[in-house]
Amino acid sequence: MDTKELLKKVRKIEIKTRRLSDHIFSGEYHTSFKGRGMTFSEVRQYQYGDDIRAIDWNVTARYNEAHVKVFEEERELTMMLMVDISGSENFGSTTQFKKEIVIEIAATMAFSATQNNDKIGLILFSDEIELYIPPKKGRSHVLRLIRELIEFEPKSHKTDIAQALKFLSSTQKKKAIVFMISDFMCENYEQTLKIASKKHDITGIRVYDIREEKMPNLGMVTMLDAETGRTQLIDTGSKTVRMNYEKYYQDKVNYFKESFRKSGSGVVNTRVDESYVTKLLSYFKSR
Repeated sequence: MDTKELLKKVRKIEIKTRRLSDHIFSGEYHTSFKGRGMTFSEVRQYQYGDDIRAIDWNVTARYNEAHVKVFEEERELTMMLMVDISGSENFGSTTQFKKEIVIEIAATMAFSATQNNDKIGLILFSDEIELYIPPKKGRSHVLRLIRELIEFEPKSHKTDIAQALKFLSSTQKKKAIVFMISDFMCENYEQTLKIASKKHDITGIRVYDIREEKMPNLGMVTMLDAETGRTQLIDTGSKTVRMNYEKYYQDKVNYFKESFRKSGSGVVNTRVDESYVTKLLSYFKSR
């Protein structure tokens, strides 16, 4: 992709997702994710209705008049976007690929965080850490993240969520708001998620395509595994083959839901042909 085409794509995503974050998400994001606590702001004269526990007795004694301490929420947070860029994200059977929706969701979340003056970092992962951009503030930083999401080419096409979570825990020493965006078509990450969730506020956003849920009856078909690169002749006319596939798929989905539930983390499921806006808003309001 040449520079001109890339900038055009970045601009298009910015216009769409910034409008969403400005008018819809920023307020909900602010309400859903609290700051690290209360920090001292100032001392002022006592007013009727103030909590007497907030009286500053030293200042009161000095001025011979009641004064109270005023605290404000320490709002600044760090958001980490963890984005799966393995081979399966390039699947799409309707109007868009999963990857395109993933980029839009990540960009919307990043602009929502920017509205609240929060830092945003990015981890792109497959079965290894493909790219890490430390958290920073500002529009130019968000645009850099979007550029990487659009054009970054992974070295591997496999997925290892546990590896990504270990990297998160090792790099982010302070609590972060974490959005992991993936199709979650892997297992063996429940324990790692449990450990990471003790420190961070994690939400798993599962992006999937309706055609992945069931295998259609198309007879003998040559299929490509996007993560291993292997092709195989599959008899989709076999009821057993179709049932085994559906069980395999559903087992992965159930593992995702159960692992996140047990760790106390949030879950959002959004299909490529559905409105992720509605799904995210509903999630924020339920927190």
